[in-house]
Amino acid sequence: MKIAVLGTGMVGRALSSRLAGLGHDVVIGTRDVAATLSIAEPDRMGNMPFAQWQADHQDVRLLSFADAGAHGEVVVNATGGGVSLAALEAAGADNLAGKVLIDVANTLDFSQGRPPTLSIVNTDSLGERIQRAFPDARVVKTLNTMNASIMVNPSRVPGDHDVFVAGEDADAKETVKGLLREFGWKDDNIVDLGGIRSARGTEMYLPLWLSLWGVIGTSDYNIKVVRG
Repeated sequence: MKIAVLGTGMVGRALSSRLAGLGHDVVIGTRDVAATLSIAEPDRMGNMPFAQWQADHQDVRLLSFADAGAHGEVVVNATGGGVSLAALEAAGADNLAGKVLIDVANTLDFSQGRPPTLSIVNTDSLGERIQRAFPDARVVKTLNTMNASIMVNPSRVPGDHDVFVAGEDADAKETVKGLLREFGWKDDNIVDLGGIRSARGTEMYLPLWLSLWGVIGTSDYNIKVVRG
C-alpha cells in the first residue's frame, strides 16, 4: 500500500520505519524538504537530525506535504496538533479527497511551559476539526493515547492493552484496523469508539497520560479496559 506520513518528528519516523518494514511504499512529508535536510542539531526531544535518520532508512523518501499527499493511498497526520490543519492544507484537499486520513496528533500547548495544556477540549477535538476542514477525507482518530514506540510495537508493554479508533466511515476504520493488526494489535484490543466525536475523549486523556509518565518514570505503558 502507498502510505504518506506527514511529520518528520519521532512519531512520524516511528510510523514510517515500521510501515516500510512491513512492505508498504512509504513516504514522509515535510513543509520544506531542503530545510528539513539542512538541520544539523538534535531536536528539543533529543532526536537525531532527520538527514541522519534517513541515512538509516533509505526506503522512506522525504517529499513535500503536497507530493506526499499525492503519493499516499492512506495519509497519516503525525504533525504537531497545533500545526496539523496547516500541514494538511499544504498537502492539498484534492490530494486527501476520498482517502483514509489517519490522525494520531494531539493539540499540546507548550505556550505556558510544562506540563503542556490542550488547545482544544470538551466541545471539540482535532479529529473533528480535520474532518470538518476536509469533508471529502475519511478521517480516523487512533494511536494518540500512547508513545510512538508502543504505537508500532504493542509488545513493548506486557500483556493485553488497548488502542482506540474513532471515525465516521466504517470502511476507513476497517482499513486502519488492518494496519493496527500489522503492527501487532490483537482484534480484542482494538476498541471502536464510534464516530469522530469520540476523539474528544482520547485527546483529553493526554493530561492524565503525562501525569502517569511523571509518576511511573517511563512512557512505556498503556490503557487496558477491564470489562466486568
